[in-house]
Amino acid sequence: MTRRFLSHPFDDDKLKEECGVFGVIGCADAANFVALGLHALQHRGQEAGGIVAYDPAEGFNNVRRFGYVRDNFTKPDVMQMLPGALAIGHVRYSTAGSKGHTALRDVQPFFGEFAMGGAAIAHNGNLTNAASLRRNLIERGAIFQSSSDSECIIHLMARSIQKNIPERMKDALRAVEGAFSVIAMTRTKLIGVRDPLGVRPLVLGRIGDGAYALSSETCGLDIIGAEFVREVEPGEMVVISDGKIESSRPFGPAKSRFCIFEQVYFSRPDSILGGRSVYETRRQIGIELAREAPVEADLVCPVPDSGTPAAIGYAHESGIPYGMGIIRNQYMGRTFIEPTEQIRNMGVRLKLNVNRALIKGKRVILVDDSVVRGTTSRKIKDMILEAGAAEVHFRIASPPTAWPCFYGVDTPERSKLLAATMSEEEMREWIGVHSLRFISLDGLYRAAGEAAGRNAASPQFCDACFSGDYPVAPADQLERGFRMRAAE
Repeated sequence: MTRRFLSHPFDDDKLKEECGVFGVIGCADAANFVALGLHALQHRGQEAGGIVAYDPAEGFNNVRRFGYVRDNFTKPDVMQMLPGALAIGHVRYSTAGSKGHTALRDVQPFFGEFAMGGAAIAHNGNLTNAASLRRNLIERGAIFQSSSDSECIIHLMARSIQKNIPERMKDALRAVEGAFSVIAMTRTKLIGVRDPLGVRPLVLGRIGDGAYALSSETCGLDIIGAEFVREVEPGEMVVISDGKIESSRPFGPAKSRFCIFEQVYFSRPDSILGGRSVYETRRQIGIELAREAPVEADLVCPVPDSGTPAAIGYAHESGIPYGMGIIRNQYMGRTFIEPTEQIRNMGVRLKLNVNRALIKGKRVILVDDSVVRGTTSRKIKDMILEAGAAEVHFRIASPPTAWPCFYGVDTPERSKLLAATMSEEEMREWIGVHSLRFISLDGLYRAAGEAAGRNAASPQFCDACFSGDYPVAPADQLERGFRMRAAE
């Protein structure tokens, strides 16, 4: 029987980060450290992963596989193929490229041979001008091996006339638009770069004396016992070699616009972003939500697991007891074979189950991180009412998601986003709950540490999925007819 990875119905109603990146230099068997780091970043991409390593005796080697890190990069025969003290890795979902299905040729890191030696890159984010770049490169003779936008960077590097890999990378990245946190490696260097707005995260860690790691999140550093040094700053390139770090600024000045949805959902709650605990920010979101949208009820329940910190904050601020009214089956991962229609109709029941004894007869507040299509919210509501709840109230730890993301997040087209076509009251009626409230954009900003809320004239974060305010014009999408908010 052919094995296939298929998204579970519960996952299909969640926004998904495109990928996570991790790199290590200066450690024997660096690929083992990278595998551990990718395991900690698995939440950022579960379709496929890859590792490239360099050893002076054997040169560059790479392994790319479908599925989880734990199923592929824990096997001795695989890891023996990746010797050396320098390695980078990548885990991915498919957004740009083979939408909804990952082909092995699209799995990163990508590798290229240049006049001055080989280089591999791994990219988190999305290039908003990738289609036009790709078209121009093909017209000039480039032969693409994948459908990924990230491969454009390799081809742009190949056409640069600069004398070394870091300078060629600068040339390439100045030509691209959108969001990118890139990790790259040569035979002797580990390189990390963030786009000028710093939309996607990238952090630097130290492993003992003279060894370093780059990671999408601090949780990746924690798993290998690395000391967090600092974030790679927006618009910064760091080049690590021989135990030394060189920093440069390849781009012009720009105001940081870090993705605020990293705080809401993408990043792990035990990570640190912008000097703030993600867990604490999410708990504070719940506090703000309780202040903005109180309701008389008997129990506050999270929709696990992403709604848990916000539910804890809501319960604390409201004084309403917190309880685990929904239990998540931790072992229900992605299915490997085509489910039968009967199993598919079970929907979220395969992953979530109601704690009937706790919620029977109670007025229940369900706290979730977001509403995208709304289909999962309806199913969860049905489960709670069928188990005997007296009332169901939804409280959402983000503003209404009304606009697609073009910066590396798997977002449905705008017409399929519930908040793009319905008012809050219409959404409440469609989901079928007693009340539905979202945190305000100002409330979300306050929870993220901006006491005065959102500065409408100069927003502190990228919040395009909520506001329609795109900090980088999505050139390819505009070419296809997408209309930005200002044009409506």
